[in-house]
Amino acid sequence: MRRIVLAGGALLLVLLAALYAAPLFTDWTARREQLADIASARIGRPVTLHGPVRLRLLPYPVVEAEGVTLGDAGDGLAFAASSLRLRLDGGALLIGRIAPREMAVVGAELRLPWPPAEAAGLPGSLSALSVRLVDSRLVIGGVRLEGVQAELTAGDPTQGMRAGGRFAWSGLEWRFEAGVGRPGYDGIVPVELNLAMGNASLQARGILTQDGTVEGTVEASGPDLALLVPGPPGPFRARGRLTVAADLIAADDLALDIGGSPARGALTLRLSPAPRLDAALLASRIDLDPWLAALRARPIALPLGLDLSAEAASFRGVPLRRLRAAVFREGVPENSRLTLSDVSAILPGGTQVELNGATAGDRLEAALRFSGTDLRGTIEALGLGTDWLAPGRLREGEGRARLVLEPGSAAVPELSATLDGIRISGAGVLRFGQRPALGLGLNFDTLDLEGWLRPGLDWPSASRFLGGIDANLRLAAERARWRGAVLERASLDAALENGRLTLRRLAGGVAGGDLALSGTALLGPSPRFSDAILEFAAPQARALAGLLPGGWPDGFPLANEAITLRATAGGAPEALAVQAGAEWGDARIEAGGTLDLPGRRGSGTLTLRHPGAPRLLGDALGQEASGPVREWIGQGSLSLIAAIAAGPQGIAAERFDLVLGALRAGGQLTLALDGPRPRLAGRLAAETIILPPLDWRGREPLPLAALRLLDAELSLSVAQLEAGGLPPLRELRGRLRLSAGKLALEEMEAAVAGGTWAGALALDASGDAPRLLLAGGIRGVAISGPVLGLPLDIVAGEAAGDARLEATGSSPAALLATLSGEAAVSVRRGALTGLDAAAAGRAAMAGDEPALRRALQEGRTEFESLALRAGLDAGRAALREGGAAGEGVALTLRGEVDLARSALDVSATQKPPDPVPEVGVRLTGPAGQPRRLLDLAAWLRWRAER
Repeated sequence: MRRIVLAGGALLLVLLAALYAAPLFTDWTARREQLADIASARIGRPVTLHGPVRLRLLPYPVVEAEGVTLGDAGDGLAFAASSLRLRLDGGALLIGRIAPREMAVVGAELRLPWPPAEAAGLPGSLSALSVRLVDSRLVIGGVRLEGVQAELTAGDPTQGMRAGGRFAWSGLEWRFEAGVGRPGYDGIVPVELNLAMGNASLQARGILTQDGTVEGTVEASGPDLALLVPGPPGPFRARGRLTVAADLIAADDLALDIGGSPARGALTLRLSPAPRLDAALLASRIDLDPWLAALRARPIALPLGLDLSAEAASFRGVPLRRLRAAVFREGVPENSRLTLSDVSAILPGGTQVELNGATAGDRLEAALRFSGTDLRGTIEALGLGTDWLAPGRLREGEGRARLVLEPGSAAVPELSATLDGIRISGAGVLRFGQRPALGLGLNFDTLDLEGWLRPGLDWPSASRFLGGIDANLRLAAERARWRGAVLERASLDAALENGRLTLRRLAGGVAGGDLALSGTALLGPSPRFSDAILEFAAPQARALAGLLPGGWPDGFPLANEAITLRATAGGAPEALAVQAGAEWGDARIEAGGTLDLPGRRGSGTLTLRHPGAPRLLGDALGQEASGPVREWIGQGSLSLIAAIAAGPQGIAAERFDLVLGALRAGGQLTLALDGPRPRLAGRLAAETIILPPLDWRGREPLPLAALRLLDAELSLSVAQLEAGGLPPLRELRGRLRLSAGKLALEEMEAAVAGGTWAGALALDASGDAPRLLLAGGIRGVAISGPVLGLPLDIVAGEAAGDARLEATGSSPAALLATLSGEAAVSVRRGALTGLDAAAAGRAAMAGDEPALRRALQEGRTEFESLALRAGLDAGRAALREGGAAGEGVALTLRGEVDLARSALDVSATQKPPDPVPEVGVRLTGPAGQPRRLLDLAAWLRWRAER
């Protein structure tokens, strides 16, 4: 039995193998006509097979024929396919009969009739249509649906065509069901379409009119809008009207709900002349970021146009108002192109912007227009930061620019704008990264350099900001203003890299000359400068002098001289080494030292030289003003060498040496600036000072107002002082005090003509009427020449005296006219010129009138002592007592001298021994040429009586 079973099984296997192998040895290609007829009957249209035919038995019998053409059966649905698959009945195949159980068309490209007007009269042959499409393509107008797996059937004459399955479009897999009904008596054909993708669905229902237009309604909903169209993620719902025409499919009057926000919109699929999808959205509020991200990254097979309108919107966190934007996208995401047109919005701060442009890959190039009255608020809202700007800057402006945005950079190749009334043009680029890099090339018509930085901005904060970026700047301005100075044709070329600031050149025209500045600086909490060079040259210094406070030397010849300046600097701000040199006409100035910029301190040396000191004074002060000074200093050159230290508290010349013509001086001076007025203190020593004679008749006001400009306390030392015909003062020492317009020379002492002089002077110029006080005295002064310059004058002797005088007035003539006080002089063993008192006494005793007259008109009187005491009032000096005594001399002096009018009325009387009466002479009239009257009446009467 076992053997029988095994034999039967083997026989069965051999039989099955024979049955399996037998069809393989059959020529199926020869049966193409038979297979085509079977397919035509099954599909309901002519089928032609062109390629080879193969049979596959496992896992079930399948015949596959390549090169398939499905002919037009009068319905316009002719198409070709790569192959035709017939699944056969295995039992029928064993008995040699072909009985298909399933039929599929593989790799077909089916073009449905479009516009669908012809489908309104579907032919009866379409009733037999039954096609299963596998891995095929469906073309509707210009829209291609790939990867189609569907059943396409048409019912009996009372039914229409239906299709169902799935396809791939725009990178997504869709499920669909569609139907086209048979036309009614009115010629209207019902149509419907159901689409699904994930949990999203779309239902469209309508009617196909005889003119080929579909009208109906459409509804769509889903959990994520971003899966269907380039839009923000989130649930959505839409309902509206559907219109299908020959060249477009439109859904308009859409009531939308996107992420819980209501909106209105429209969607249009244009099929000719080229496929294109257009969408319009009107919302009360919209977030642009997800829309733009979807437009750039979301795959879509068709060009897309999007029109957005919103009363309120946001972009990267920036709120916008009255947004209007039209966006057109074409190409695949890897090489897509976005065109932006008629984009407008109102930014924070009320700035209105308009933009038109396009993208090429990751590059956006656009034309931008803007205008606003609060640009500062707009910039702050954009997160660019204006903390470093002064509050009043960057407020109002308008302009246009060409904008280029690329990954990692933003560029403005063209800019034309007006900001805060300043016209600006140029270009710029900003590259993002760990170290942002900024490049700017700007032109300004007028630029005010003051008031840009906010008050209180400290250097560490500014240094940290500058140290974090790189920059390349090229700026130009027709006029740049800074603290009253105007820089014409200004240009700046500078670079900032890795915390190193390089000023290649700052140049322009200022004060009638050319200015140039260059150098480098290492930024940080304490920057360090190197190779800093400042150069200035002008053919005339007049414009430069106009920048100095006051009027000097604008109207003087020195302002017409050429001037050049060159300075170099390097080091840290706390110890900046500076060297400077200047030429102003024939004057040469050199300076060098160290500056402490944070502490506003500095120290160094100053050297000033000029070949002609009087000429320099004449050029600097004018010929008239410098005349007395030139007489004072004499001829010679100018040389000043000083060691100077300066700071917030003032300026100090620790030592200086001055050669000014014949004047030699030196000492130490300090000018303090921390009080209500500058205060000058120190010591001043001079070799010889020659004071020019003062014109006491002058009526021009003395420059006493200058005494109110500063205070002073100086220790004075003069080796020799020569003043207007007076005996020179030697080893003059004293102290000068000046406070609030009150000048005092105190503790003044000097050696004069073998004796000493001591005195004090006080000049109060603080009020409207200056007041002068003078007190002093001489002791042991040898007289060796005329003292008063009068016809009667002391020419020899040893003098002592005291005086206390005061006067009020602004001019020398006023001071002389108001002079008052007292003066007393005593002279020992001296001589008086203008008469011979002893000879007059002898002639009077002898009765010799001719000899008496000669003695009273000329000669010399030797005396042992002379004493004069005068009182002064309103410029008139009255001799209250005066006389001289000696051998044969008993001389009495009386009278007045009018100093203001230079007139005198003085008498000198000699008393011979009794009983001879007095004889004398009287001088009256102008002091220069007085009339001499002899007083001999008593003597002549006495002689006549004898």
